[in-house]
Amino acid sequence: MSRMKAIVKQSASPHDFDLMEVPIPGISENELLVRVKAIGVGIHDGYFLPNDIHYPYPIGIEAAGIIEKTGQNVTDFQAGDEVVFVSSMQKKGGTWAEYAVVAANSLILPIPNGMSFAEAAAIPVAGNTALKALHALDLKPNDSLFIAGASGAIGTFAIQLAADMGCTVAGSASKRNQDYMRSLGATKTVDYHDADWQEQIKQWMPGGVDAALAIQPDTGQPSMEILKDDGRVVAVSGDQLTPQRNVAIKPFPYQVDVTDELLQLMKKINSKEIKLFIEQTYPFQQALDALEKTGTRHARGKLVITAP
Repeated sequence: MSRMKAIVKQSASPHDFDLMEVPIPGISENELLVRVKAIGVGIHDGYFLPNDIHYPYPIGIEAAGIIEKTGQNVTDFQAGDEVVFVSSMQKKGGTWAEYAVVAANSLILPIPNGMSFAEAAAIPVAGNTALKALHALDLKPNDSLFIAGASGAIGTFAIQLAADMGCTVAGSASKRNQDYMRSLGATKTVDYHDADWQEQIKQWMPGGVDAALAIQPDTGQPSMEILKDDGRVVAVSGDQLTPQRNVAIKPFPYQVDVTDELLQLMKKINSKEIKLFIEQTYPFQQALDALEKTGTRHARGKLVITAP
């Protein structure tokens, strides 16, 4: 077989996506070919694309599957290994396909025994982001943390990881997600639709919280207003923040290596110590519905696509 099904971007037009058959890409000596079994859905999947893109281009960043073959210089993995991986800006295409090429120096992790491909595919991008963001905030036990947009995939992990560190966690989300956040370990929840949500946090934590994690766009600046004078904030959303008081604006630490922590997170999910919530699993034929859903930024936990 020389062709595969893939969700592709057909042109430079913003929303020009479709399910097509395209050639299975070849691999170099430093690459692996993975037969994709499940795909994690993220907000960036449709537009994290290389500059020198060739259309039609399979989209996607993360997936889980079985290694089909490896290049001659690849020594850490072999055909038949079950892996989960993150592969972005790959010229040969992304993960929303029957097969994906992965550079050997990408984030590639073995799937723990007993973990499903769907579960594994839901972890790497959100887990990696949550772990790095918490690193940036340098949290200590008994610190208070506010998470803006806490019910999505990143927030689901961030609440639990921070609570596990001994932090007191507050989170914002829509009214329907209040109980969900509390079930993960948040001790205070607010509805971001409420005009007085900042006042609610200040009443809960007089003097302000120690740290804030802004996940949703345009939440960074409002989150700064509920921080202590010497608090710290990191904006996963990419918000450009204006300094105020003595608040430390922490850059997102892209270069921090959290591979070992991500492996530990996967093991804790596998042993049910940390909850993984997959809101919906889509068959591959309905992958475009998943792309539309994640674009609303209203998913609870993670969306996953099953293999073609």
